[in-house]
Amino acid sequence: MNFEDQIAELERGAHEVLTVVDLRKKLARGVPLKVKAGFDPTAPDLHLGHTVLLNKMRQFQQLGHEVTFLIGDFTGLIGDPTGRNATRPPLTPEEIQQNARTYERQVFKVLDAKRTRIDFNSRWLSGLKAPDVVKLAAHYTVARMLERDDFSRRYKAGQPIAIHEFLYPLAQGYDSVAMQADVELGGTDQKFNLLVGRTLQEAYGQEAQVVLTMPLLEGTDGLNKMSKSLGNYIGIAEEPDSMFGKLMSISDTLMWRYFELLSFRPLTEIAALRRAAGEGRNPRDIKFELAGEIVTRFHDAASAQRAQQNFTARVSDKAVPDDLPVKVIQVDAAGVRVANLLKEAGLAASTSEANRKIEEGAVRIDGAKIADRGLILSAGAEHVFQVGSRRFARLKLEQKP
Repeated sequence: MNFEDQIAELERGAHEVLTVVDLRKKLARGVPLKVKAGFDPTAPDLHLGHTVLLNKMRQFQQLGHEVTFLIGDFTGLIGDPTGRNATRPPLTPEEIQQNARTYERQVFKVLDAKRTRIDFNSRWLSGLKAPDVVKLAAHYTVARMLERDDFSRRYKAGQPIAIHEFLYPLAQGYDSVAMQADVELGGTDQKFNLLVGRTLQEAYGQEAQVVLTMPLLEGTDGLNKMSKSLGNYIGIAEEPDSMFGKLMSISDTLMWRYFELLSFRPLTEIAALRRAAGEGRNPRDIKFELAGEIVTRFHDAASAQRAQQNFTARVSDKAVPDDLPVKVIQVDAAGVRVANLLKEAGLAASTSEANRKIEEGAVRIDGAKIADRGLILSAGAEHVFQVGSRRFARLKLEQKP
C-alpha cells in the first residue's frame, strides 16, 4: 500500500487525528510505529463498541506497525471519571484480574495473536514512588483539569471531585511516556486523557504521540453509546443466533453506521450497497450481509449461515403468521420503551403486564428473546414482536413529524 493509501486507510472512520501532519511525519520515516490503546477491565466481556478501536489497531497491524493492547489493571483501581457526574466506585483487584483474563481471550477475535503485544499498566505505575507521583503531578495544573467537561460541570454544580480522580488522566498519560508511544487510539470521550499523554511526553523529553479518536458506536437502541449497563450491547462472545438477531434489530439508518465502523468491506462496496438500497433493494437483505459478516468474524461462516436460517425461520417462515399486518407507530426522537410498544400493539393490557412478561422471558423481538425492561427502540426499523407462543405484531417505527 502506498503512502497516501495508508493515510486514507488509517483515517477511515476516525473522528479526529491530532495531528495529521505529525502522523505523516512519523509514517514517512519508514519505521514501524508503536501504537497503543488502553482498556480498563471494568466488565467481563468486550462488545462491538470496543471493536471499533480494535479494528483500527488491526489496520495498523496490517500496515506493519507494532500494536499493544494495554490492559489498565492499575488505572482500573482508580476508576475513569470520563463522562461521570459522580465519583466512579473503584473495582477490586480480584474483579480486575478476572475481567483482564477474559479480555486476553477475546481480543484475538479481531487482532493477530502473533503480532499483538498485551501489557498491563501496573507494570510501571505500581513502581512509582511518592517523589515520582509528585513530579508527574507537577506537569499539569488544576486549571487545565477543570477545563475538562465532566470536571467542569461537577465543579460548577458543587458536586465533589476526589483528588484521586485527577490522577486518572495523569496515569493514563504516563502510560504513553513509559511505552514511548507514537500513536494512541481512543474513543472521542477519551480525547482529554489522550492529549494529556502528548503533554506529558513532551515534559519528559519525548516526541508527542499522535492522537487518533474513534467515534463511539451507538448501541442497538440507536440512541446511547453501546454499554452493557444500558442493555443495548452486542457482546463479541455471544452465541451466533443472539448476535445475528441483535444486529438485525438495529434500524435501517443505524445499519450504515455499523457498516462504516465495524465492516472490513472497502468503502466503495459499502457505497454500492447504499446506492442499491436507494434504488429499491430491501434493507433487510443488506442487513443480512452485515450480520453475516460480523457473526462470521467472531464465530465462522457456517455459524453465520445457520444463524441467518434460524432467524428467517423464526421471523418469517414458521413462527410469524403469513398475514400479519404492518402497524405503523410514531415515536419521538428519544425512542420508546419496549413495554410501551407492547401495550400500544395490543400484546399487553398494560406496561406493568408487559414488564412482567419480559421478566418471565416470554417476549421476543425478531425472534430473539429480550430480558431488559429498559430497552429503548428508535425510529427507522420494522420489527416482529412476540409475546408467548401465539401473540404477534409487526410494527414499523417512524419518527414523529
